[in-house]
Amino acid sequence: MEPKGHHRRGYLPHRDYGGALQAITFRQADSLPAHIVDSWKQELQPLLYSPDAQIKETTRHELLRRITRYEDAGHGSCELRHPEVASIIQEALILDHDKRYRLIAWCIMPNHVHVLIRQHDHTSLQTIIHSWKGRSARIINLHLNRQGAFWARDYFDRAIRDSDHFWKCISYIHHNPVRAGLIQDPKDWPYSSLGHGWPQPRQ
Repeated sequence: MEPKGHHRRGYLPHRDYGGALQAITFRQADSLPAHIVDSWKQELQPLLYSPDAQIKETTRHELLRRITRYEDAGHGSCELRHPEVASIIQEALILDHDKRYRLIAWCIMPNHVHVLIRQHDHTSLQTIIHSWKGRSARIINLHLNRQGAFWARDYFDRAIRDSDHFWKCISYIHHNPVRAGLIQDPKDWPYSSLGHGWPQPRQ
């Protein structure tokens, strides 16, 4: 039986429920140095593991804000900026659509990826993300003639609370390249569900 419910991996707690709407972010291994994450973890650790659910959630948001701000600054090798590499990742996301999950929205940034899915009951989130990372990393390493870990070990996931949160999440995903100063119109980013012409999102 694959793990479900709440579990921890690395520095972030994960929620894993069949049928859940999940917003996921994963990134290149060199996009956020471990010592920076460790310093944030040390600073926020008492609050991350607070028995108060609201404090814990607020602290998770703060950690995500710091990670997002650092990622959007374009640190690391940013291999995802190459069209061939972005295409490999996009194909990996689309491959298991309607098999392990329903793919709703995505955006591939120069050093990280945002995805919104609805999990199927029979497949854990950990398995889904492992498949994305494993399949794409093998092909990318061959394409770039490189070795070693391509993706960071951990990822961030957030369960979608309600309809408002759902549409705000989609807008956030599609506008990520605009906020990062890469384009002016989100429709012009080819490696997103909007630029790809993916079907209109639905819950």
